[in-house]
Amino acid sequence: MTIAPKNSIPRKPPEPLSVLPDGIPNELKARPQWCNWKYARAGEKWTKHPYNPRTGRKASSTDIMTWSNFDTVFEAYEAGGYDGIGFMFSSGDPYTGVDLDGCRDPKSGEVEPWAAEIVRDLDSFTELSPSGAGFHILARGELQGRGGKRGSIEMYDMKRFFTVTGHVAGVVEVRAA
Repeated sequence: MTIAPKNSIPRKPPEPLSVLPDGIPNELKARPQWCNWKYARAGEKWTKHPYNPRTGRKASSTDIMTWSNFDTVFEAYEAGGYDGIGFMFSSGDPYTGVDLDGCRDPKSGEVEPWAAEIVRDLDSFTELSPSGAGFHILARGELQGRGGKRGSIEMYDMKRFFTVTGHVAGVVEVRAA
């Protein structure tokens, strides 16, 4: 038996949650800002790359010609070959995405208090991330200044994509201290 070093990347990518289309708001599905995504190895971790289902090539968060409509993207996902679907944020839409990483126990559903507070305060479409260990929040509004990452929180309103699962977050169970 071979034991992998403690900090090595798993050979296989994580198993993402399946996409539940009925959990995704129709308001988002109506916009032609969708892509598929696949896991890809990036150094010592797995990352997600966007793809255009019409060409099979990588999509760009700054090139609308590489985006597609929801139905085309979901059909390509169901046909196989992609790990999920994603939404492209652009300056032409009213949305901002907030990504809360590593704040939820996928087995128990318990959530870190800081994340539960953000989910409650934003009171917007909130779903589980593909790992089930975080949340993606899609809210109406724009950021003051540039988006970016600080610790376990990322926020963007253009030139980025978010994976979308449709696993709507229900009641948020706060993790006991």
